[in-house]
Amino acid sequence: MSSLIVPPAVLAHLEPLEGLVLPRHLSGERGRNRAQGVPQVAANDDRSAVLAWLARYKDSRATLASYRKEAERLLLWCVHQHGKALSDLTHEDFLAYESFLEDPQPADRWLMKVAQKAPRSSSQWRPFAKPLDQMSQRQALSILNSLFNWLVQAGYLAGNPLALRRRKSVARPAQTARFLPREHWAHVRATVESLPTGTPRAALQAARFRWLFSLLYIGGLRISEVCNNSMGDFYWRRGVDGRERWWLEVRGKGEKTRVIPATDELVSELMRYRKSNNLTPLPREGDTLPLLLPLIGGVRPMGRTGVHELVKDIFRQTAARLRALGPDHEGAAAHVEQASAHWMRHTAGTHQSDNMDLKAVRDNLGHANIATTSIYVHTEDDARHDQTSSSHKLGWQAS
Repeated sequence: MSSLIVPPAVLAHLEPLEGLVLPRHLSGERGRNRAQGVPQVAANDDRSAVLAWLARYKDSRATLASYRKEAERLLLWCVHQHGKALSDLTHEDFLAYESFLEDPQPADRWLMKVAQKAPRSSSQWRPFAKPLDQMSQRQALSILNSLFNWLVQAGYLAGNPLALRRRKSVARPAQTARFLPREHWAHVRATVESLPTGTPRAALQAARFRWLFSLLYIGGLRISEVCNNSMGDFYWRRGVDGRERWWLEVRGKGEKTRVIPATDELVSELMRYRKSNNLTPLPREGDTLPLLLPLIGGVRPMGRTGVHELVKDIFRQTAARLRALGPDHEGAAAHVEQASAHWMRHTAGTHQSDNMDLKAVRDNLGHANIATTSIYVHTEDDARHDQTSSSHKLGWQAS
């Protein structure tokens, strides 16, 4: 089932959610699915209702960005493609929307141009980087289902048309497959180590790649944590055994804080990276420089999209190097090529689990909160630091 195409006169420039102005007849103020009772939100149009839902996630930047993206796409489709208000949508409309996600047309209106990273304020911004595969479609509709369930609970909508949707069985890789086996990780590491360093810019770029993958592998950091934390989050403390150990305190998902062992290897990589940027070997307390520095543009932290692209670039280069080795390496090349930045977090956790106590792995990845104020917990932390340092190594070649 294809989406209804609205006449060209309606197809104005697409504005992101923050600048979107809904035409009166598509605002949802008189939507057929509006609830008749007393609503529990002040919103009286679809855009305001969506913003009220998104406000619940303001303390989790990554979740907010993901949920905003899907709600924004649906609202834009309603106005610029389908000609119906969000509050008018039916089960059949969502069948049309699902087809649209698979092939957003016209492409020049909906899809970003190749290699373009236009900011949301740019006239070149588009809602999609590419058509969505089955897993991404499923994720999008799951998020929208949560939106519509909340709008019903809030008394804004009478019902959720997505509740009628047939849940398709989608072939998807097991979560345990979304990581790099050690042999594949070795090839990725070799790609980073072989990056050119013949010019000052190339050397700085290579140093940044090496530091980024050091953070992702040793620290198991999320991309949002790489972007949102600073050099000053590294610190040392003396353990109950008298030894000094370095740690990295990160503010992660949901603004939760966890403390990650900064192993001797990671601290060496930190010093190496800072030296490449003409900085002192170790950061001082209160250092506000971002963990990952842009090549140009001063000391502003990089955006998540830019960091994701750095990781994907290394995976693409690794896949190309594997294919150059011959047809026997096609399977490994294809696996690495589909990897994403979040695979590095799964890779870190999987490799740590091979040799470390699962409780230490859990705490390293922040899957549970553990107080760190008592001597007993500090002793546990010290043991976790020692396990991570001895069992979980990068293995960069000395240079």
